[in-house]
Amino acid sequence: MLKVSSLSVAYGGLQALAGVSLDVAEGEFVTIVGPNGAGKTTLLRALSGAVAASAGRIEYRGRDIAALPSHARARLGIAHVPEGRRVFPSLTVFENLEMGSYRADARRHRADGLELVFALFPILRERRQQLGSSLSGGEQQMLAIGRGIMAQPDLLLLDEPSQGLGPRIVEGIFEAIAAIRRSSPGDHRARRAARGRGARAVRPRLRAGDGPRGPGGRPAHAAGRLTRAARVPGCLTSVQ
Repeated sequence: MLKVSSLSVAYGGLQALAGVSLDVAEGEFVTIVGPNGAGKTTLLRALSGAVAASAGRIEYRGRDIAALPSHARARLGIAHVPEGRRVFPSLTVFENLEMGSYRADARRHRADGLELVFALFPILRERRQQLGSSLSGGEQQMLAIGRGIMAQPDLLLLDEPSQGLGPRIVEGIFEAIAAIRRSSPGDHRARRAARGRGARAVRPRLRAGDGPRGPGGRPAHAAGRLTRAARVPGCLTSVQ
C-alpha cells in the first residue's frame, strides 16, 4: 500500500530526516518508536503532505505522491491524526466528527462512521453536543482519532496518540486502536490475506543517521525501530 524510499526532509539548514525507507502493506499496522526529536512527527507530516520532502519517493498504491498537496492525498484515502489532538475548540463534538467526513466516500458513509466512532468511544456520544474545548485531554484525543476514522481512510496516520495521557486513558486509547484495525471497513480480500500472519518485529530501515542532525552533520538522536501487526486498514503510528 505505502512504500517510502530514501525520504529526506529539511527545515532550513536542519536535516530532520535523511534517507528513510519503510513500507506498509495492506492490512499491516506499523509503529515507529523513538525518542523526542527522532523525526517521527516529521515523517508522518511528510507522508500526509503537511511538509515537503527534499528528496526520495512516497509511493501510495503504486503512485508517487511526493509532489501532491495534502488535500489531494486525503482524497486518495490517507488520514492524518496529528500530534497534540488539534480539535476545533469552538465546534461541538458532533461537528468535529462531521469535519472528518469531507471526502466523497466518507460523506456517503457518515452515519456508519458515526456509529463506529461512538461504539469505540461511548463517551463521545454522551458529549456530542459539548464544545471540543470543554473535553478532557483524553476525550480530545478520542475525538481526534474519531475524526480520522470518519474520513473512512485506507491508510490512517496516528502521531503520538498516547502523548500526555494517564496510563488508564492510554490503555483505553490503544484498545480502541486495536478495535479499529479489526472492525474498520476495507478491502475484504486484503482482510482475508492479513489473517494468520500474526505480529512480528522487524529490523529498522530508518538508518542510524536518520533524525535531526546537529553541527557538523552528526546525528542528534538514534533512529527509532519498527514493529508490525497484520490488520486492516493500513495504519502507521508513532510512540515514544
